[in-house]
Amino acid sequence: MLPHESDPSVRLRLLIVGINPGLWTAAVNAPFARPGNRFWPSLHRAGLTDHEVDASRGLDPRDEAELLARGIGITNIVGRATARADELSKQELRDGAARLVRRAQALRPKCVAIAGITAFRIGFSQPKAQIGQQDTTTIPGWPDDVALHVVPQPSGLNAHFTVDSLAAIWADLWKSIGESG
Repeated sequence: MLPHESDPSVRLRLLIVGINPGLWTAAVNAPFARPGNRFWPSLHRAGLTDHEVDASRGLDPRDEAELLARGIGITNIVGRATARADELSKQELRDGAARLVRRAQALRPKCVAIAGITAFRIGFSQPKAQIGQQDTTTIPGWPDDVALHVVPQPSGLNAHFTVDSLAAIWADLWKSIGESG
């Protein structure tokens, strides 16, 4: 869910990057669609959406339009659907990271937020990276004017974070790029 390249009126403020589509997400063609995924509830609690989006049957065009109007786009590091992200190869993650660098160069959002520390560490060859803002000087080709953050993966498999703690991270990130809920 990205603005069309021929529409210069939409400037992304935040590009949210998942690891790859899960099987449910691929089936309904909507990001973070699996019921129980904490992504949409945490975005809503953080004030990034007006209501809690239900993408379990597909993303409503009005929800997509609202996100784009706020300057929020969503994509993935890898396009291949799997039951679990750990089914991806290291090479797929590295290739996806290289594509993401090119996408950041082309779209120039204020910030890119990758949801998943392990995928980030592997894809970007940053084995010691932690959750939070990243030092982009160590990523060849990363645009100087695009901030890069890693946020926790919102899947229910990541039990270390709750909807509320994820919402706090999203709210802080949104505020750090000069936006408010």
